[in-house]
Amino acid sequence: MPAPATPHTRLGLLLLLTALATGLACHHQPAHDATFPWRSLQLLQAMAPSPTQPCHHQQPPLFPDTLLHSTHPQQAAATALRILQHLFHTLSSPSTPQHWHNHPRQQLLNGLQHRIQRLQHCLPHNATLFPQQGPRNPLLTINKYFRHIHHFLRAHNHSACAWDHVRLEARLCFQHVHNLTRTART
Repeated sequence: MPAPATPHTRLGLLLLLTALATGLACHHQPAHDATFPWRSLQLLQAMAPSPTQPCHHQQPPLFPDTLLHSTHPQQAAATALRILQHLFHTLSSPSTPQHWHNHPRQQLLNGLQHRIQRLQHCLPHNATLFPQQGPRNPLLTINKYFRHIHHFLRAHNHSACAWDHVRLEARLCFQHVHNLTRTART
């Protein structure tokens, strides 16, 4: 007859099973998570009609390509999470254009919030997710990119054209997040 389990053994087993269940949940995401980027792109298009005036001479910040070369699943998931958090903050701003349609925007923000919560659930709370890798720290690179976006909006008085450029950058971000989350699932 096996010896009875001690409280420490039970606690260790519980922690192991919790970690295993969390890991499996993150690697086997529901089908609707696979459609998240496509649905987000559709909502971005639906919420913001094209500007009535042509937008010239405004160059938004360029997405940092260094963030796309993450091969570590946990790093890719953490990078995607941080990008989504910044997108949520930017697109939920009260300074978004008045001509944007509110219903698709709210759907997009709800989808972003849901995806952020799922990624937060998948990542360990105490892990060092952004170690220095080469000359750049991914967290600082993401923060700098979005700081430039907010500066771009302020420099152009949050004009409809400036927001349209930001919306196009958000499209690129969703495409990059899709690639990062594919890396995170491997």
